[in-house]
Amino acid sequence: MFCGAVRLVCAQSVLFYSHSVCKRIFHCPRISFRRAAFTAQFLQLSTEISSGPMMEETGANPASVLTGEKRSFPDEDPDHTAKRLRVEEEEEEEQSRGGKDEGEQLDEEEELCEEEEEEESFADMMKHGLSEADVGILKFISEHKGFSGILKERYSDFVVHEISKEGKTVRLDDLSVPADVEENSPDCSAAEVQVLTEEQKQQLDELQLFKNKEGSVAIEVQEDSKEKRTLLHKAVKTLYPGLETKTEDRQGKKFIVAYHAAGKKALAAPRKHSWPKNRGSFCHFVLYKENKDTMDAINILSKFLRVRPNMFSYMGTKDKRAITVQEIAVLKISAERLSHLNKCLMNLKLGNFSYKKHPLKLGELQGNHFTVVLRNISGSLEQVEQAMTSLRETGFINYYGMQRFGTTAVPTHRVGRAILQNNWKEVVDLILKPRPGAEKGYLVKCREEWARSQDPEAALKKLPVKRCVEGQLLRGLSKYGKNNIITAFGLIPRNNRLMYIHSYQSYVWNSMVSRRMEAFGLRAVEGDLVLRGASAHVLSAEEAEKHSIHDVVMPLPGFDVIYPTHSVGRGYRDMMSADDLDIDNMRHKVRDYSLAGAYRRILIRPRDVSWELIQYDDPRVPLVHTDVEKLENAPAPVYLKEGKYRALKMEFSLPSSTYATMAVREVLKMDTSIKNQTQLNTSWLN
Repeated sequence: MFCGAVRLVCAQSVLFYSHSVCKRIFHCPRISFRRAAFTAQFLQLSTEISSGPMMEETGANPASVLTGEKRSFPDEDPDHTAKRLRVEEEEEEEQSRGGKDEGEQLDEEEELCEEEEEEESFADMMKHGLSEADVGILKFISEHKGFSGILKERYSDFVVHEISKEGKTVRLDDLSVPADVEENSPDCSAAEVQVLTEEQKQQLDELQLFKNKEGSVAIEVQEDSKEKRTLLHKAVKTLYPGLETKTEDRQGKKFIVAYHAAGKKALAAPRKHSWPKNRGSFCHFVLYKENKDTMDAINILSKFLRVRPNMFSYMGTKDKRAITVQEIAVLKISAERLSHLNKCLMNLKLGNFSYKKHPLKLGELQGNHFTVVLRNISGSLEQVEQAMTSLRETGFINYYGMQRFGTTAVPTHRVGRAILQNNWKEVVDLILKPRPGAEKGYLVKCREEWARSQDPEAALKKLPVKRCVEGQLLRGLSKYGKNNIITAFGLIPRNNRLMYIHSYQSYVWNSMVSRRMEAFGLRAVEGDLVLRGASAHVLSAEEAEKHSIHDVVMPLPGFDVIYPTHSVGRGYRDMMSADDLDIDNMRHKVRDYSLAGAYRRILIRPRDVSWELIQYDDPRVPLVHTDVEKLENAPAPVYLKEGKYRALKMEFSLPSSTYATMAVREVLKMDTSIKNQTQLNTSWLN
């Protein structure tokens, strides 16, 4: 099935997924240290994954299980109404926006999560994980011989630029504040700036950057008046986001005391400055981030700006382990305040500011443009050319990637199936029961307590992080009782709950597409479905001759879709019957879990495909010139004419909700699951 790729990978001693442990370990004496580091990084990710459904790759961000050397900016210190969708060009799911002010809760809880894990090899922990075959990913369509390569040896090897609904690639190329904002900004007038001396500005700079050992800066009010004090308060809070001020009397003198409010429980609501009537209510900006997911970045911004995370809007979420560039909008925060954050943020940069009358909406992007580097490739020039030409001209099977299904012994689609079966006892059991594999120690203890006592309050006490899915379900069981599971389950955020059943839909879709490709190959046939407007149409034999495989769609199961009339359509019915589900009755007694269904193209042909082979000597050297490096006038990477290693640098654009990992899988012809990569790694090391 994998065209010899597994044997090839073992022979070449290279993994698709990598960590430092994958970098020719037989040359390194610190094997155990590197494997431990890999395990520690994965445990952090698996907590998020096993605690609930995976965040979908918005526009195809790959699984974040790889580590590499941390980069920092050159000038910084290194330190989803189940809404009916008749047509799904690609399904966009909402990521919970954290409508509650959770900023400082995240800080406090995450500090409690640093527990030591049992010493168990990564391979032993992952042997119970999922392989691609477990979630229906079985087929390749290209004819070239597979080869090996390392993806994300460094997170800078994976760069994502959002493509707006107008088709423009979003880039960070301007850090300036619009001139009219500087002149008319009510947030900070010239007079307000002048009330601060250069020495005071320097002290406040250091305080904002956490470099002030005293933790505060006291500014004496030389001319004591309410107007003077108001100017000082306003200047500090506007010029130095994240700082709070108060007035104190000291020995008969009045001082304005500035201190760092970030992380405090009593974060003040944003000050209500007047907002110009001729200015759009939303400040749009480009967010450049390194090694942070979108919600992490927004939580950080909301803390510094003292606003709730739901004040921000965006078109799609981007995963953590990458460099990503996307557009964000925030309600009534000036460009100048946002710009000042660039002084104190690590691995985040804001720019390209503009004011508009509308926020952004999830899913309204066209897609994403990817720059991907596969290091230490084993393929010949001919193999690479064949692989990339096939990707450009034919494309790849539009499978839902492994991120959709989790990484542990309890895949998310099994929970989704239990929900659809209305088997709520099994839902609770699947989420809370002990499981083999990689998890945080506190989750292991929580599961053990639940298995022993079936007491939600006792199990909840084992969790320092109660915002995880397990914690939210246990809180619901404690509050509503074990005989009211549906209500208790409702305490889990709606988007997370829906992702379970969408995972089951994805599992069925993957399995049926593999069956379709096995039966009929790369041609449209009688009984296939194509889209005509917003509806699906069944092809006749004569019509099939006039369509290509790229026109064919397959349904995600639901009450508002039709199915192919050939053997694969019968396969849907057989598969779901085996799961005790009635394909003719996909409405659930809980409205949220009623599935309308949707259609998805079975093949995707990327746009703007280009590639080049790069030679390099140093595995640590960056091979992509980033937006920030260009802004900093940093030199572009220099590629060698001859080098120790070879890398394949490829660029392509994909529509939203398409998985880039599946495109890379087609190029390499390799199982992209963590389980498979770990097994390959183990056999190589041994």
